[in-house]
Amino acid sequence: MKNIFKLLLLATGILFIYSSCKKVEDLPFYSNGAAPVLSASATAIAPVTADSNKAVVTFSWTSPQYATDSSKQKFIVEIDSAGRNFAKEVTFVVNGNLSKTFLAKELNTILLGFGFAYNKPYDVDVRITSSYANNNEQYQSNTIKLNMTAYLIPPKVVPPSTNKLFLVGNATAGGWNNAVPAPAQEFTRIDSVTYEGTFYLNGGGQYVFLPLNGNWDHKFNVADANAPGLVNGGTFGADQGNANIPGPASTGIYTIHIDFQRGLFTVTKVKQYGLLYVPGDYQGWKPETAPALGSPADDGKFDGYIYVPAGGTNEFKFTTTPDWNNAIGGAAGGVLVPGGGGNLTVPGEGYYHIEANTVDNKWTATKTTWGLIGSFAASNWNADVPMTYSATDNKWTGTITTVAGDQFKFRANGGWALNYGDSNGKGSLTAGGENIGDASKNFAVPAGTHTIILYLNNAGYYTYSIQ
Repeated sequence: MKNIFKLLLLATGILFIYSSCKKVEDLPFYSNGAAPVLSASATAIAPVTADSNKAVVTFSWTSPQYATDSSKQKFIVEIDSAGRNFAKEVTFVVNGNLSKTFLAKELNTILLGFGFAYNKPYDVDVRITSSYANNNEQYQSNTIKLNMTAYLIPPKVVPPSTNKLFLVGNATAGGWNNAVPAPAQEFTRIDSVTYEGTFYLNGGGQYVFLPLNGNWDHKFNVADANAPGLVNGGTFGADQGNANIPGPASTGIYTIHIDFQRGLFTVTKVKQYGLLYVPGDYQGWKPETAPALGSPADDGKFDGYIYVPAGGTNEFKFTTTPDWNNAIGGAAGGVLVPGGGGNLTVPGEGYYHIEANTVDNKWTATKTTWGLIGSFAASNWNADVPMTYSATDNKWTGTITTVAGDQFKFRANGGWALNYGDSNGKGSLTAGGENIGDASKNFAVPAGTHTIILYLNNAGYYTYSIQ
């Protein structure tokens, strides 16, 4: 038995030694891949609306020569506006295939997403990034430049057939009066589906858009005034019930951009006005509903107009907030006393131009009546045509008859110490500004008989309309 056992051990050892010495074949060697080469079936792509569902370009690329079969390879098509080095690229993942075809509507969406204008050619960069399915061993192709043009698709909201758009509401300088002051409350038409304007807006007010000035038959508004975020913009439509668009909380200058193509509008603050509220006996001593003076530069220098009716004490105070927490009274000699002082007062009923400076603590009040003076026959720059004030809608109104080339200005109390003209051609007034009707500075006044309306009721911002 011992001999048999020894023989078995010897045989096992010989077998082990033999198997241990058997040569193992070399492992296979896989070389690295190579960057794919990209090409396009077209280099200038300008489809029309009717081509929306047509294939307009196919991108093809060579194999990166990976070791695995193509089904395990991944390709990323990268598209961006030329010159941005793909910093804001739009990407599409392709698995296995060596090409990608785009429909016109797919490319159009990409181009519009880049902010490209309709029917205008732009250069676009395209490249491919290849890799294994797990993103290993990435290679970038060559970049090719294509010229692409976005086409106009039917807009979400039909633009105004008048090719004009106006702003109306108690957030605006003209209030809900319709017709509105133009051009101060008229949008600029950028293209067939885009309008934009920069306007003075009273904080906490509302507004809508009108396609025809002076007409309430149609409007553009929002479906739900309580939808979140509307003070900064949102979706809008045509004649959506009675919901008005809520304006910004703070008084100032804002740019409103309206995109009928997408049915969207945006509101961007340009600058905020400083406000100084004027509660007094004339309005029940309620700071929360008091009119305000405005500081366009928000520098403590305030300016505005307040109507004080007959029958009261003609007393008031200032406050920097619409409450009594920051009240400012006064002392003799036009001195302001923050946190103290007595009531301020004016001599009696009237329409007062009030200036207040909370830096040097001084204030003045000047009673005003307003007139029109100019080259038109009834004035000839010598006599004022008087304007009439309406306390109901806070505006001054006058009538003049002009011939071609006539110009005019607004002035107070029959003198030049306080006068307004239009220096920017946008319908807003500046003290001592350019003559209205000077076509080289603003616009020509058409010949005829006109109703002229002067709006001085907004905090530090004044405008007018010619009807």
